[in-house]
Amino acid sequence: MRSRSHRSALVRQLAGYLPAPAEAPRRDLAERLAEWLDVRDAIALHAAHQALPSAAAPPRPPGRTHAAQLRAGLQGLRTTLQQGIAAPPRQPIGADDSHFGTIHQRYLDQQRRMETGIGAFRAHVRQALAAASPRLARLAALDATLDQLIGGREQRLLSGVPAFLKARFEQLRQTPSDAWPAVFEQELRQALLAELDLRLQPVTGMIEALGQSRVSPSIDTP
Repeated sequence: MRSRSHRSALVRQLAGYLPAPAEAPRRDLAERLAEWLDVRDAIALHAAHQALPSAAAPPRPPGRTHAAQLRAGLQGLRTTLQQGIAAPPRQPIGADDSHFGTIHQRYLDQQRRMETGIGAFRAHVRQALAAASPRLARLAALDATLDQLIGGREQRLLSGVPAFLKARFEQLRQTPSDAWPAVFEQELRQALLAELDLRLQPVTGMIEALGQSRVSPSIDTP
């Protein structure tokens, strides 16, 4: 497993909530999430390497313009999801609140928005790569296969994130300061933003591979 300094922001934040000694189920979740990220990073690196054009490949028109179009689409998606995360909740957390249920549902709603929006855009990027070159088509096919193989595991692991936030909620609620709701709200949004970055990694990698390659057809954003 890589060192703590190289872990994702989400894993670092969740690990910081663990007491010493930590409760076994929650520590196990943090470790499995970190290990899963290590495996996915290795696979992504291998996929990017396989996507690079060989030295003997005939020259094609540069694909940077097409990649720029997809980057703009990616930034638009990121901005939309970030705005949803930053939007004030319908029921702000009060200093006397003792129930995590509403917050849990709010987190799940944001996760569903991410999954739906990113999933559709990721499929669009795969189509763009498939039309670009044989090597990029293989990368798109590999991403689709990996999504089928480990996508379910990803969702199961990420569904455990609210358990960490609930523990943090209970911890902050015991503090004497009435400012704890603002602290928790900030940490909740940090977790969502870190998860957003994590979920966007595969599609970001495919767009980068496209930008570093040479492609022929034009690509339109959805």
